[in-house]
Amino acid sequence: MKTDIIEVDGMTCGHCKSSVEGALTSLNGVSKAEVNLDAKNVTVEYDENMVEVSKMKTEIEDQGFDPK
Repeated sequence: MKTDIIEVDGMTCGHCKSSVEGALTSLNGVSKAEVNLDAKNVTVEYDENMVEVSKMKTEIEDQGFDPK
């Protein structure tokens, strides 16, 4: 398991938080995703053999936000 923090622009409310966390935890290999709205990031725990950060960023973009 690995933990990374992905910076994300555009998240402002609880709905944004739920969208990003839901999208990430639906990916195979992601065990936990926790958005911090104040810090504008999401902490993700995942199995690096099952999912790549680039795939997670694509999922965040699909929700309408801008991962860094």
